[in-house]
Amino acid sequence: MHRQTNRQGTVWLLAGTGDGPPLAAALISQGWQVHVSVVSDMAAHPYRGMAVEAIHVGALGGSQAISQWLQRIPVDWVVDATHPFALRISTQLHQSCQGSGQQLVRFERLREASGKAVVLGSIADLANQPLAGQRLLLALGARQLVEAAKVARQAGAIVFARVLPSPMSLVQAAAAGVSQEQLAVVRPLQGSEPGALEAALCRRWGITDVLCRQSGGATESLWENLSMEMGLGLWLLRRPVPMADVPVVHSLDQLLVHLNGTTP
Repeated sequence: MHRQTNRQGTVWLLAGTGDGPPLAAALISQGWQVHVSVVSDMAAHPYRGMAVEAIHVGALGGSQAISQWLQRIPVDWVVDATHPFALRISTQLHQSCQGSGQQLVRFERLREASGKAVVLGSIADLANQPLAGQRLLLALGARQLVEAAKVARQAGAIVFARVLPSPMSLVQAAAAGVSQEQLAVVRPLQGSEPGALEAALCRRWGITDVLCRQSGGATESLWENLSMEMGLGLWLLRRPVPMADVPVVHSLDQLLVHLNGTTP
């Protein structure tokens, strides 16, 4: 297949709605041709109107399907800017790129945890924390909800949860034993201003502590700010360690230097 060329080359960017649009805009402004992959039509909306080559919506279908995609649409770089806890897709990307000799770079924002936050190595570590009688809000992904609710109750906490409006989230909330009165089905960062809805939930339920993931993005920043403003205990689930043989960058500047410095 003939590859359309320009000064820089072609990038396949896999990202969410937080880091993805600014990364795409910056890459385009630097002369890169950008293909974008997102999980849903709603996640694709921020990219509408950008001069991207294409927006690919939906699940990728595993390592073999990714390899087939790369054969149909050759790119110079794959940029994995997916959520740090989306281990399955990152592993599949790594396997596909490694098998085909495709260049891959991982983009992860880093934040230093505030002095107030306690970083946990795993959900199991929550069992040893002073949570007896505390009203704990689980602001985690649905896949970790059942385990987190179980361990939190073992530590004596009263469990509440905030989940996305998806069938899987509702199924997991039910499996975790979270009642309707203690469950909020919302989209993150909703409200008249960032954090307004989350702050209202904390006030309504009398939340004393929050457990979220150390994502390095807007959601972690939001909970750090709310914990300081509202006097909440903040527990961060430590992000997974990136794969050792995949280069990692932590800022847009680092990404551009990496792409420009090592692209053939």
